[in-house]
Amino acid sequence: MLLVPATVLAQYTISGKVVTASDRKPVANASVFLNSTTTGAKTADDGSFTLSNVRPGQYDLVVSLVGYETFHQPVMVNKDIALPGIELAVKTIRLKEVRIGPNRNRDNDYAKFKRLFLGVSEFADECKILNPNLLDFDYDPETRIFTATSSDFLIIENKALGYTIKYLLAELTNDGNSGMTYFEGSASFEELRGSHRQQLKWQKNRLKAYNGSSMHFLRSAITNTIEKEGFRVLRLKRKPNPDLSSNQRIKYIETLVTTPPYVKRFCKAHECKRPICPGL
Repeated sequence: MLLVPATVLAQYTISGKVVTASDRKPVANASVFLNSTTTGAKTADDGSFTLSNVRPGQYDLVVSLVGYETFHQPVMVNKDIALPGIELAVKTIRLKEVRIGPNRNRDNDYAKFKRLFLGVSEFADECKILNPNLLDFDYDPETRIFTATSSDFLIIENKALGYTIKYLLAELTNDGNSGMTYFEGSASFEELRGSHRQQLKWQKNRLKAYNGSSMHFLRSAITNTIEKEGFRVLRLKRKPNPDLSSNQRIKYIETLVTTPPYVKRFCKAHECKRPICPGL
């Protein structure tokens, strides 16, 4: 333990106050959390909040309340932080086409949303959205674009990984022509309570879900351990198909270069900013 840097063991607090942008009145009961973490709190009656036991690192601080625009602010935590007043702006509601009567396709829309949002894996089958009534769906048959939004946090129970997830869905869009799906939002996590046996199962499943994921790859890229972590990065050459007139379906000719690309390594110890340094 004596060899562990103090910064690894340190934990800090983030405090601040949330007010309205129009008249700077305190905002109570707003959700304040660090995106994609288990750290979060609610604002008090005077708009104040404190996030405790925050580990060092860079985070996306999110403040959300129904009726207001969601607030985002990047924060670098390496000491206790007292933020200046956070101002929430009233959300501008854009009216859509008014439809009278129930949505007869809602069951199909909800099934499609779960497939796009949660996926179709064995772990996705163990996820349950506890408040699906907060979801709004829309489909344009002319453009074949399917969209979904939520008016508040979706509460998702993930019994495969042992989490309750609060997800504020800003937008989900699926293009039926290209097959592309895009969604964005903010999430906070809480660990489910379970027996020792369940805890072991969740830890095993979390590792299984992490290995090979996009987060796993990006972290290995940042730490320059791509091959060590079991990934390969190869360059893709793409050029227009010269014979496009006879084959309209193949617009590009692609070739995979099997030689790994050269990655420049800069010396952090000497801060010389040179690709090659005797100190490496």
